[in-house]
Amino acid sequence: MNSLNDVKNIVINTLQLGEHAAHFDENTFLLGSLAELDSVTVISVITEIEEFYGLKFDDSEINGDVFATLGSLAATVDQKLSQIQ
Repeated sequence: MNSLNDVKNIVINTLQLGEHAAHFDENTFLLGSLAELDSVTVISVITEIEEFYGLKFDDSEINGDVFATLGSLAATVDQKLSQIQ
């Protein structure tokens, strides 16, 4: 499964980044690079991902490495999805 486009849209919509984020790809840095992404909005992004995919993340599964790039976030979602299929 490749969730990159869906995760990208969730991040853009949740953080209200608008059109300037349309060029985001798997190498786009997130945590520490986007002023809109902080501890509160990380929770919002995770909540939106959980609702979109019907997943549940444990707190221990969420860390800075997961939110390093858009690609690392999508890879985490893909890994989680592969565990339920």
